[in-house]
Amino acid sequence: MRPVGRAHRARLERLTRATGLFREEEVATAVELLDESLAGGDDYRLVGAFEGDQLIGYACWGPTPGTVATSDLYWIVVERDRQGGGIGSQLLGEVERRLTADGRRLVVVETSSRADYAATRRFYEARGYTRAATIRGYYAPGDDLVIYTKDLTPGDLARTAP
Repeated sequence: MRPVGRAHRARLERLTRATGLFREEEVATAVELLDESLAGGDDYRLVGAFEGDQLIGYACWGPTPGTVATSDLYWIVVERDRQGGGIGSQLLGEVERRLTADGRRLVVVETSSRADYAATRRFYEARGYTRAATIRGYYAPGDDLVIYTKDLTPGDLARTAP
């Protein structure tokens, strides 16, 4: 695990698009968050999983404005043919370790209710995340927002690994 830099920008965009899950505006948002992070802002942080020099997955998170020690996990993206191989779990574990070290107490994840996101929802549930809320029709008719949370206070972090 190491930082995602400017040299990885095009690869990050290709990885995000290649999952087949995200609309073009979402792909553009992922690239914008990297750009903001590289510009020195504190709102977004990224870590990458690499094979040699090749970015094969990344996670993006940041503090939730207006809260006390809550953070949003915006993205975990893993190269499509490597999904299910533990890279996402490693990325999530690294994010949680960094959040804990920074004194963060709660992680919030937003995802879709669409059938093609079922594996994503199972991923978070298997790692100790609780389905906290559903907002019907949030993304589009029939596409609900599903919100997961995880408490990172001592004793809860051990539930990360399945």
